[in-house]
Amino acid sequence: MTTPDPTTDEPPGNQPQRDILSLAEPVPPRTHSRLERIAASAAPAATKAWAEGRRLVRILAAGTRAIRASAARFAGIVRVQAGAVLGPWRKPIVHGLRRVGREMHRVLRRIRLRHALIVTGAAGTLLAIIVIYSIATLPLNGGLQVDPTPSALVLEADGGETFATRGVFKGSKLTAADMPEHLGQAIIAIEDRRFHEHLGIDPQGIVRAAWRNWQAGETREGGSTITQQLVRLMFLSPEQNLRRKIQEAILSLWLERQASKEEILVRYLNTAYFGAGAYGVDAAARRYFGKATKDLSLAEAALLAGLVRAPSQLAPTRNLGGAKERADTVLQAMVETGAITPEQADAARAEPVSLRTPPETPPGTNYFVDIATADARRLLGGSSGDLTLRTTLDLELQQLAEGVIARRLEAEGRPKNASQAALVALAPDGAIRALVGGRDYEASQFNRATQARRRAGSLFKLFVYLAALQRGYTPQSTVVDEPTRIGDWEPQNASGRFKGPVPLRAAFAQSINTVAAQLADEVGIEAVIETAKRLGVRSELPAVPSLALGAAEVTLLEMTRAYAVVATGNETVEPYTVRSIQGGGQQVLVTRPAPTSTSPADLGESRGMMLDLLQAVTREGTGKAARLPNIQAGGKTGTTQEYRDAWFIGFTPDLIVGVWVGNDDNTPMNKVVGGDLPAQVWRDFQSRAAPLLARKRQAPAHQAAPEAGPRDPVPSEPGDDLVRGVPEVLDTGTLAIRGTVIRLEGIQGERGNMARQLARFLRRREVACAPGETPGFQRCRIGSHDLSAIILAAGGGRATPDAPEELQAAEDQARSARLGVWRRRR
Repeated sequence: MTTPDPTTDEPPGNQPQRDILSLAEPVPPRTHSRLERIAASAAPAATKAWAEGRRLVRILAAGTRAIRASAARFAGIVRVQAGAVLGPWRKPIVHGLRRVGREMHRVLRRIRLRHALIVTGAAGTLLAIIVIYSIATLPLNGGLQVDPTPSALVLEADGGETFATRGVFKGSKLTAADMPEHLGQAIIAIEDRRFHEHLGIDPQGIVRAAWRNWQAGETREGGSTITQQLVRLMFLSPEQNLRRKIQEAILSLWLERQASKEEILVRYLNTAYFGAGAYGVDAAARRYFGKATKDLSLAEAALLAGLVRAPSQLAPTRNLGGAKERADTVLQAMVETGAITPEQADAARAEPVSLRTPPETPPGTNYFVDIATADARRLLGGSSGDLTLRTTLDLELQQLAEGVIARRLEAEGRPKNASQAALVALAPDGAIRALVGGRDYEASQFNRATQARRRAGSLFKLFVYLAALQRGYTPQSTVVDEPTRIGDWEPQNASGRFKGPVPLRAAFAQSINTVAAQLADEVGIEAVIETAKRLGVRSELPAVPSLALGAAEVTLLEMTRAYAVVATGNETVEPYTVRSIQGGGQQVLVTRPAPTSTSPADLGESRGMMLDLLQAVTREGTGKAARLPNIQAGGKTGTTQEYRDAWFIGFTPDLIVGVWVGNDDNTPMNKVVGGDLPAQVWRDFQSRAAPLLARKRQAPAHQAAPEAGPRDPVPSEPGDDLVRGVPEVLDTGTLAIRGTVIRLEGIQGERGNMARQLARFLRRREVACAPGETPGFQRCRIGSHDLSAIILAAGGGRATPDAPEELQAAEDQARSARLGVWRRRR
């Protein structure tokens, strides 16, 4: 670390170059002594302090006079009131009080110097005892305690985007040679400007901090030195009391004698907490920027230096705006201390700082992250070190899944008394592409897709009919819907009526309970259980007749897995979340083999017939609400007694998707069946997922030859209907351009803070607006970006029910990340 030159006021690296010709001058310029320089700099400060002191004295004198006047008025009021209340007792009481006062005055006059010395000695003795006690109780195992974790996990989506982290990032212990000079300068400038001058404790810094905090009326600046902060991190507990402050001072003086300033600074940077689970500057550099500490730019170093004061509050993964504002403060401090020039600070402010991870883990993905983390631990056992997981999650499908569930429950959940839902989307090879374990992870971490065991209802009929098809039945076989009694059990149909002879296909499509009970009784409950186990159901299945109608408790994931076996024809479908795992050195630890054609399931012709039955459900049966135009699909509904659970599991060529709707407390819903909310959620998801997946399959071709397309809401050439200008924001869905009111298509506008933020964003920016697809509304652009999509993606408003799909997708993105208006909803 470079030390200041004691013969000049210029900081290191900024000293002016002496003119070579000046060396020949016979009389060199006189250099002022350090004492003279201190005296010269102290005079203005003393004058200012004297003026401020006189001002404070005048204020105190005026306050004292006001208090005395108020006291006199109060005393007069008390005398009048006392005379009225006490009456004849007033004079004896006043006389007694005066006598007490004279006695106290007489006692105080007897106090001599020896008494003052006794009191002072007692206070000094007490202080010495406190100091000795503080030294005797110095903690040997205090300091910053990092919770032990096997490893820190960085999770990447299937496309390589980093979307979540888990665990504690410890990093490596670095030396001074591993750190850029501007990093140390940034820490010193913002945390301890006199670091190279004090001996561990800085009385001047304490007074300065107290003065600035008093001026601000709140605590804005601390007086602790870097040495004190390091002592606190290494040796002391976080409690706040006089003993700990004394211990901190003693240890700081001791540490300054044991280590050099450079060693203290390096230890501090290796120990400090930088937020987001990163301990030490190496962990922080890799956590936030994905690079080594020595490669940090000035802007990145300033951002990290600004975190140590309030790491949890300013962590850029949580508060990127606050972290950048703090970084600006650091750069200004570096300019004031001479570490950098104003031009360097301006260049650093203009430099874009991009994070390796998104601003914050989208809350909805945490259900998936929980499963992926458990899978990684299972695959690696007790492996330690930071790990990177490449997962199966498709972020667009995940946002879509969260959005359709939230939208349906907001619109219909309250009147139908449905408060929770879950969704699982599997690829044909078992990869979990999207998973929603509940309505709000922050409110409840219980995963209703993998942990909740609920009765399956008619969803379980898949195994009954499949067992029957394997024993000779066909979709055309005739079965009879009639009153049925098996032992003491009499199954009833939801309609309360019986249809008599019906084809097997119609019985399955209409989910007739009596037929399912008869088939299960004929083939045997054990055969039904064996079929369910073969398809992947792992829950305990009771061998009772009512099992045919779903009396067993199962999870959504295992039932979706079972339907996937039938849909794909594979022998087994094993759901998984992790494709590969890399260690800290980028070495590959685990790789899942690429999907290959697996052995076909031992279902024979029964699989084709079962697919025919499942497609009949969506074509003409209880699952018609899930029907998709121009997409081949099949599935099955399920409803339990008193409408406590409602299910729909279906498939397309690309995805097998299961949906559950219900309440955590198992209370009945308002007549919600599997063909109602669950089928609608399934259709909403699949109808938007299909074109999304098709676009991804064709992405290389589109990237090679992109086209603007007719969907561009703003024409590239000016026209009579085009409105351009700098807008005035009325609300987030309404603008005004030169007196013309512009209503943005697809947005329900918000006022207040959201409108003010949009106004700041649009300040001095020109927008171009053209009529949208909806009469009376317009679509606007800033450059090549759609303004409506920008507003919705930032949570500046809500999409209208008839908003185009791209705007609904933007709203889903903001809802998933809990941005803007969605941050308030819990």
